Amino acid sequence: MEGLVIRHADVRRPDLRWPLPERMSERLSGQRVLRLRRRSKYILVDLSSEETLIIHLGMSGRILISEKPLGVFHHTLPAPEKHDHVVFEMETGARIAFNDARRFGAMDLAPTELVEAHWLLKDLGPEPLGNVFNEDYLEARLRGRNMPMKTALLDQKIVAGLGNIYVCEALNRAGISPRRKAGNLSRPQIARLVPIIRDVLNEAIAAGGSSLRDYRQTDGELGYFQHAFRAYDREDQPCRTPECDGTIVRIVQSGRSTYFCPGCQR
Repeated sequence: MEGLVIRHADVRRPDLRWPLPERMSERLSGQRVLRLRRRSKYILVDLSSEETLIIHLGMSGRILISEKPLGVFHHTLPAPEKHDHVVFEMETGARIAFNDARRFGAMDLAPTELVEAHWLLKDLGPEPLGNVFNEDYLEARLRGRNMPMKTALLDQKIVAGLGNIYVCEALNRAGISPRRKAGNLSRPQIARLVPIIRDVLNEAIAAGGSSLRDYRQTDGELGYFQHAFRAYDREDQPCRTPECDGTIVRIVQSGRSTYFCPGCQR
């Protein structure tokens, strides 16, 4: 999409999780995509109209890309699927579809110069792969907090973009219990946790993400990081931490499943 014109935006329903922007098709069609970027779990598409399209995939949303094969002049792309709610027809003939069976995703348009102040973005913490997220920052944000450690890392105001799977995996590698009070972590534990969070995310990105139910990559293929899980979704299985003979257990925290090893996560 980057650098190309959206020939037509086919908005196939009035809402997703919330109502879609007014005149969305009209505001997107004919615009050139200047840049694609990301903030937390939001995809930001900067347009030549000086507006930015904000996209959140929600629980089941995915972006699927179909392209006409090179050298084929009479090739017709398949018809949009049932849950393709917004379809971008690009000037090259490529089709980019936002597909979301459960419609927990969201889209909005905002002036590019003001997008960081949008209500979905304005209170987000730093990116876990950015330089601002370091042990000094995390120690300061956790100091005095009585919430469980897992809850703290899922708080998007503390660190942006971490989800349930990757918090479970990072805490397991760091040997930190998800029930541990966030304010009780020592400086060495925090110093160990920060690079582990980055490692888990980078490994997951390289593996194409984690496909448990709905998630697919843009070509429709599954991600495969789930095959490297050390804790998540491994209830009653042996802990994979070297020299640990513990068993992974599942508990519920704030309505979400948490997987950890009571033997090595303290």
